[in-house]
Amino acid sequence: MESKQYQKPSNAFIGASWMALLIGVSAFIIGLWNANMMLNEKGYYFTVLMFGLFAAISVQKAVRDQLEGIPVTSIYYGLAWFSTILSILLLTIGLWNADLERSEKGFYAMSFVLSVFAAIAVQKNTRDARIATNKRELPNSQEHPF
Repeated sequence: MESKQYQKPSNAFIGASWMALLIGVSAFIIGLWNANMMLNEKGYYFTVLMFGLFAAISVQKAVRDQLEGIPVTSIYYGLAWFSTILSILLLTIGLWNADLERSEKGFYAMSFVLSVFAAIAVQKNTRDARIATNKRELPNSQEHPF
C-alpha cells in the first residue's frame, strides 16, 4: 500500500495566501460599496464573487481528492468545474455590459481573480496544515479525514 507524506506549508505562504484573499475580497467589496450603481447590481456582483469563491474551492478539493485516490463522483467534479467557469463567465458578461469606466471593470476583474486564486491557496494550505498537524500518513486507499 502506497502512502503519501504531507508537509505543512510555511507560515509565510499561509500568511500571504490569507492576505491575498482578504485584500482581494475587501477591494471588491469596497469597490462595490463606493460604486455608483443600483443596489441590485451590487448584489449581482457580490453574489458572483461568493459563487466564484465557493466554486473554485470545490474544484480544488475535487482535483486534490482525485489525486489522492479519494473517490469523487463525476457529477460533482463536473459541476465544480462548470460552476467555476460559469462564475467567471457571469462576471465577464456583467462587466462587459456594465456602464462603468474601463479602469473600474479592470479593477473588479483583477480583484475577482485575486480572490479566487487566494481562496484556492487558503483551502490547500488549510488542508495541508491540518494533515501535517495530525502527523499521520494517509494511504491512497484510506478515507481522507475531511
